Amino acid sequence: MTQESTAPADTEPAAADPVAADPAAGQSSSRLVASVHEALRRQDATLAVAESLTGGLLGAALTDVAGSSATFRGGVVAYATDLKADLLGVDGALLAAHGAVHAGVALAMARGVRDLLGSTYGVATTGVAGPESADGQPPGTVFVAVVGTADGVERVAALELAGGRHDVRAATVRSALRLLAAVLAGSPAREAGS
Repeated sequence: MTQESTAPADTEPAAADPVAADPAAGQSSSRLVASVHEALRRQDATLAVAESLTGGLLGAALTDVAGSSATFRGGVVAYATDLKADLLGVDGALLAAHGAVHAGVALAMARGVRDLLGSTYGVATTGVAGPESADGQPPGTVFVAVVGTADGVERVAALELAGGRHDVRAATVRSALRLLAAVLAGSPAREAGS
């Protein structure tokens, strides 16, 4: 089946919202983002993000809400593996042994961005958007992590996501937001390997 665009030839078609309403989550992503910021404000806490496969989409979603500057410190897009070590302090031996798509790497990225940007919480995304495999992992293999300082929380979720690059990246953003919301609410969240 062929799809045709109705956009004029000299313009790009409008991009779909990467974190649009997610029926499985029970609320729109914009409401989820707003609730994350409200929970951070109640805790007098701040947030920083380290992104690989999402390439800035998570930071964009978090700053799409008015007033986000009160809780969002910033982000680092460390797409290249060497930047995960150089900017975020991910152990080179861990990267050499497992590659960038690993639960331990996601946790180290979250710790690194939290420490680098001086935030209360760090959130990280790493994985394979596809269409090819990377680091011996198939497309759709993703890890999202959240770490905190005051409560010592460290959570990581292992995901196997379906769809093309856009779908995997959008689902990763939604999953990271849901994991963060669960941590902020004090809810148990599924850990990698559980």
